[in-house]
Amino acid sequence: MKTPVKKTFNSLKNDIWICLKLTIIFGVVFTIINQAFTLKEAGLVFLFSGMYSFVLGLGNGIINGYLSKKWDWVLQTNQRVWAGIIATISYTTVAVLLIHYVQYFVIFNNNIDNFFNGRFLWMHLFAIILSLAIAVFFHAKDFMVNWKASVKQETTQHEIVAKTETAKFETLKNQIDPHFLFNSLNVLTSLISENPKQAEKFTTKLSKVYRYVLEQRNKELVPIQEELQFAKTYMELLQMRFEEAIQFNIPEEVSNSDLKIVPLSLQLLLENAVKHNVVSSNKPLEINIFEEEGFLKIQNNVNPKEAIGKSTKVGLRNIADRYGLITDRNIQIINNNKIFTVCLPLLINIKDSIMDTKSLENSNYVKAVEKVEKLKEFYQNLVSYCIVIPFLIFINLKTYSKFQWFWFPMIGWGIGLIFHYLEVNNYNLFLGKNWEERKIKELMNDDKKL
Repeated sequence: MKTPVKKTFNSLKNDIWICLKLTIIFGVVFTIINQAFTLKEAGLVFLFSGMYSFVLGLGNGIINGYLSKKWDWVLQTNQRVWAGIIATISYTTVAVLLIHYVQYFVIFNNNIDNFFNGRFLWMHLFAIILSLAIAVFFHAKDFMVNWKASVKQETTQHEIVAKTETAKFETLKNQIDPHFLFNSLNVLTSLISENPKQAEKFTTKLSKVYRYVLEQRNKELVPIQEELQFAKTYMELLQMRFEEAIQFNIPEEVSNSDLKIVPLSLQLLLENAVKHNVVSSNKPLEINIFEEEGFLKIQNNVNPKEAIGKSTKVGLRNIADRYGLITDRNIQIINNNKIFTVCLPLLINIKDSIMDTKSLENSNYVKAVEKVEKLKEFYQNLVSYCIVIPFLIFINLKTYSKFQWFWFPMIGWGIGLIFHYLEVNNYNLFLGKNWEERKIKELMNDDKKL
């Protein structure tokens, strides 16, 4: 896990790299525009480009990062906004005046008495306003990123809670099945008159089953040993009801006492096996539970009931949803029409049971929604560019055509549009398309090899 210092260093290194690329891009562009083809002239153009990129760009970036750490955009919006306004205006004004002093009065030897007079005053004001506009854009972008992250986190948490509650409801609806309860009471009624001692055992096991259901229903994970013991009690209860028509094999011990499982998942699978298959002495239902390759496997022979119809798989979806809320390991279902097998992932560390929000975010639907939002932002950006830039060109040529300052916003904003388009399409100029996904898969494969 990266430490805060390392994260800050990596962020700073990334900002420096971006400023260096901007210096090169603007240097090349204005070298061509100004026809500065001698070594001295080209050197000056790149020097000025670097001054603007690093002093204004990197400086404001560092300030922005510091303020965002000190005041949270979402929780401390007012403090963050006012701090950003004061710090950005103060720094940008001083930085622009310093750059212009070096550029026009140190290097080009203009009269220092004209620093705040005539065209220099207007150049200062234009550069300050343009720099502030760019800084405001990045502050707004930072706010939107943090706000969206907060909303997404809150939405994800609501989704997790909703799915958890739905899963719990479905669990209870399936576990405390009225039909199962009524059938159990009918069996108990017949046993009381035929075999009182067996009726007593039946009542004891029935109470254990429902007590376990009530105790474990709100837990995310339970030790596998407890769940297996519960499954054994539940199967013994079913065996009292169906006698020799049900046969089961449940392990007494587990390979690791730290192994955990989603509670009540076994009972739901066992109940489904009885519900969907013929249970008779001629065609007994055989159920085997065992550990294998990090999974707890529940197998039963397939002998489907004709009258029940096609399975809706509600119970299996219930278990899959509950696992999906706490881990990225999926359940596996294997059916060859002779043996039906469900493989439940066995979890050990607490890290395995942390709600995996990325598994929710990486669904195809959410990916599509996010891409549509990014495309919408890009088109809005493009439309704004097509409207504002021609207006700036008209203002520039109409008022002061000797200094064509419209190149600055046109090229700067245009480069931003290009990077925005590449971001929407997940393309990196140096690493290619979908490089993040390819790198993630590569790292995941490397982890599996370890």
